[in-house]
Amino acid sequence: MSVGAAERLSRLLAMVPWLLRRQGVPLAEAARHFGISETQLVKDLELLFVCGTPGHLPDDLIEADWESGRVYLDNADAIARPLRLNVDEAVALLVGLRTLAEVPGLHDRQPLESALAKLSAASGDASAAAATVSVDLTAGAQEAALSAAGEALARRRRLRLRYLVPSRDETTDRDVDPMRLTSVGRRWYLEAWCHLAEDVRLFRIDRVVRAEVLEVDGTPPAGAVARDVVSEPLFRPSEDDEEVTLDLAPAARWVSEYYSVESVEPLPDGGQRVRLRVADSRWVARLVLRMGGAVSVVAPAALAARTAEEARRALDAYSGAFTGA
Repeated sequence: MSVGAAERLSRLLAMVPWLLRRQGVPLAEAARHFGISETQLVKDLELLFVCGTPGHLPDDLIEADWESGRVYLDNADAIARPLRLNVDEAVALLVGLRTLAEVPGLHDRQPLESALAKLSAASGDASAAAATVSVDLTAGAQEAALSAAGEALARRRRLRLRYLVPSRDETTDRDVDPMRLTSVGRRWYLEAWCHLAEDVRLFRIDRVVRAEVLEVDGTPPAGAVARDVVSEPLFRPSEDDEEVTLDLAPAARWVSEYYSVESVEPLPDGGQRVRLRVADSRWVARLVLRMGGAVSVVAPAALAARTAEEARRALDAYSGAFTGA
């Protein structure tokens, strides 16, 4: 959908309830309210005239009359009523939003996470039901990355990866010499010599945004030693990484699955307390703000205070935008 079409659709959805509450409003006043010309308003009314509920019979379509210079609307109550979702519809929407938010390589999760937090808070039992549903939409991307990694291993070729690093909330490009593919739990990992880190690294396949086989020798250096993924932890934090403890509401439990956490403790409300190490705590503050109360910082105290202050500033700015301050 183009920007113009999206703007027009948004205007039409707002226009119907506004006109229904102001029967007989002059064309000029309605056009001025929506910031458009009278000619554009007439075009919008002509479009509304052929819109309605499924069936498209005369009684299903919106009735619009503006010939007298005043606008009258009828048979549009269904559009004017607030949207009500039943439990099944709310569960489907919650699962869809959560699944989309977890897609690797998605750079701007803020709108999705904000909508997810608001819908979870308003949907009651549907939120708990949605938390039990798991959907994997990354199979195609994983298959492509697995195929490229397998080819690179078989041909001893170097791989160029575009890789998502959640702990820094960024996507990086790096060349790696593959050593092996291994499966731990339900996840696939590529172990390789990373030329960026100059060390052996494990790359989660579901976080590989793109993998390209290079026509360059990919033999790892002699000092590259594979790890024992059975007895050793998969995630090796740096000595400089900061330890953070978060409380997750039930709607935010996906955080413990998507990010590398060191421990998970269930909470009485169905949420979780997780402990993780991060290279840059600034993304933690952004996550907390985006989740609208579904995630809170327990420790360290300095990060909790800093996040609370950022939340207060954001609320002040939000309030000012609506009060004209």
